[in-house]
Amino acid sequence: MISHIKRKGWTTIVFIMGIMMPTMAAAAEEKTTNLEEIVVTGETLFAPTKETDETVYTGTEVTKEGIESEGTKAKTSVYEAIDILPGIIVESAGGYGLAAEQTTIRVRGIRGYLGSMTMEGVPNYGGNPIGPRQYIYDTENFQSISVYKGAVPSDLGTGVGDRGGAIELKQQWPTEEFGFRISQGVGTDGYHRTFLRIDSGSLTDWDTRLSGSYSYSQAKKWKGPGEVGPRNNGNLALSQPLGEYLDVKIWYNNNDQRQNLYRALNYSQIQNLSSNYKFDYNSSLTGNRSQDIYYYNYNRGSYNNEDVIALITVTPFKDLEFTIKPYYCYEDSYIYQGVTSGGGRVQKRNRDIKRPGAIGEVRWDAKMFTTTLGYHFEKSDMKIFSENYGITDSGLDWQGYGNFASPSASYINSPYFKIAGNYGGFDWQAGLKYFRYDEGASEGYVTDPKTYQLVRAPDLDRDERVYDILLPTVGAGYRFSERFQIYMSYGKNFIRPYSYMPLVNLYNNYRDRFIAAGITLNDLFSGYKMEKTDTIDLGVRWNTPWFDITPTVFFNKSRNLFTNLYNPQVDLSYQQSVADATGYGIEVGANFYLAKPLTFFVNPSWTVLEYDNDIDYKGTMVPVKGNQVVDTPEFMVKSGLIFRWEDLEVVPMVRFLGSRYANPENTEKVDSYVIADLRLAYTLKKIPMARALRFSLDLDNLFDKEYISYLSASDYTAGGSASYYAGAPFTAVLTASLEF
Repeated sequence: MISHIKRKGWTTIVFIMGIMMPTMAAAAEEKTTNLEEIVVTGETLFAPTKETDETVYTGTEVTKEGIESEGTKAKTSVYEAIDILPGIIVESAGGYGLAAEQTTIRVRGIRGYLGSMTMEGVPNYGGNPIGPRQYIYDTENFQSISVYKGAVPSDLGTGVGDRGGAIELKQQWPTEEFGFRISQGVGTDGYHRTFLRIDSGSLTDWDTRLSGSYSYSQAKKWKGPGEVGPRNNGNLALSQPLGEYLDVKIWYNNNDQRQNLYRALNYSQIQNLSSNYKFDYNSSLTGNRSQDIYYYNYNRGSYNNEDVIALITVTPFKDLEFTIKPYYCYEDSYIYQGVTSGGGRVQKRNRDIKRPGAIGEVRWDAKMFTTTLGYHFEKSDMKIFSENYGITDSGLDWQGYGNFASPSASYINSPYFKIAGNYGGFDWQAGLKYFRYDEGASEGYVTDPKTYQLVRAPDLDRDERVYDILLPTVGAGYRFSERFQIYMSYGKNFIRPYSYMPLVNLYNNYRDRFIAAGITLNDLFSGYKMEKTDTIDLGVRWNTPWFDITPTVFFNKSRNLFTNLYNPQVDLSYQQSVADATGYGIEVGANFYLAKPLTFFVNPSWTVLEYDNDIDYKGTMVPVKGNQVVDTPEFMVKSGLIFRWEDLEVVPMVRFLGSRYANPENTEKVDSYVIADLRLAYTLKKIPMARALRFSLDLDNLFDKEYISYLSASDYTAGGSASYYAGAPFTAVLTASLEF
């Protein structure tokens, strides 16, 4: 079990890297190997991709060059790194990739926290909010990022589910040659970031390779008092072949981040956005509780994540491979936020999450076809609770717990199988995964209002539950030539029940009503089911020396979606799994090679995601059938030029996001916007003592457009009020990087 090094862990990581440095340098001197020059190539920013042993390209890979094209904010945010792809909306309250959980994504209209993210196939997720922790990595350590928006390969660990697609992160493992890279960035709003990475090269006759990286990032908020950061990230990796048949890799990542939160706007305020664009939390206390809940330092978060993964591969025969991936993930986070309840107080939400697990696989290449058989096991121990603090003249005064439960451990058991092959120009593949989630029982407590001590409350108990599902995938394609292919894929995706805290809060707030009606919290959770989505993609891949284009038509049908259901026994509405939705659209990824140094890319998309039924609100059916789902624009376009001439690189980009709605009734409209960005880079090669020196300038929101970026609203709840977050204004970051 790894130790939770938290704040002091950076000393350890830097110390290890300091020891590695002279050892690596000595090894490099002994080998006298000529290092390759850095060459600016004409590679595209994204390309079709598939999983190992598959034959049909059902995903899209953002290359290392594509990640770099997204600029500074993509270095600390996975979502920002894939923003170039069609059908994807990235929303953020910040401008430097440091907004942590105030950055979100939608994939074909489905919220990203309902999707999957994996590092080398191992799932990354947490609770409250459910879903991936996309802010815990330095993407400079990635080789590429793959995105599956439709059918998800069976061998990707899904964790809580993949209704919002799957993102696969591919680590840059320690390199064969010695290398050292350091970069320093400075920019507007006091932004500064330092990054360094060391690769040992091959150290011994056993080909031992090590790598280590560390980064420090921080900026002032672009509006209001406070900072985003500091953010410390450390990463260590080991690659060790053991003879001809055994290979061991170990990966460790620690991310520690703090942030003052951005304050949301309401719908009335965005009607006059220019006057309210920089509306934010208060910079000082007033002595009035109802106002001091908006004090900036009472609205902040601290996020610590620690992950270790081992990849052990045994290849007894050329066509047979066994792999086991044991892992351990730990999260220790808390968020302070002012709330209006009780006349004004501060609530602290705590997350203490431990997830040990393992994935085992066997792969066999039978010449006529290839197969993969695997099993994913995980134990999760999630302690998620809230504490209340009163606001006094001397600061915050602890006033007991808000929501507190003593949960048992939960378990994932998920065997899977896939097979793939081809016959002439015909490619085919199929997969089947069984996902079972055993949710542990939970004992509930309330706080004594006089002593603030915890008191058992059996009506807040929740029984153990089992959620399971079969997840088939099928894909087929035909290669008319090496330049022209068609393909189709089908997959069933899911997300296990989520949104627990809103239901618990509702029960606590109206507990007397529920008890009088003989309804327990466990009764409310009996209406929770897995959300399910069936998705079909039909696509073409056409590439020539002058262009490549990949249009895709998609259709999906979702069931058991959470929406409000009115209960006349208590005169309240609360979420249950009763809604349906239908989605369809077209996405196009295209590159046009206008000349040797000049590429034009354009990625338009048209997305429809509609409610299939009306929504119950306080006993009245609200007519939303056929309306566009919240925060889903129909039209988006992402386009730009890539110009490279010798050592100079210029990448202007434009993003258009169509209008969208913030409520299911489609009455709160958010205007469309166009944002322009510019990336400039110049590389000096063959300089003394180094391989290359590179200068880059990132200019985001070039024309200082005022717009709404991030919406926080329930997709399937009528009568609610959304929160609106303004997007960042013009930002500029200059970075110098030196590579040895």
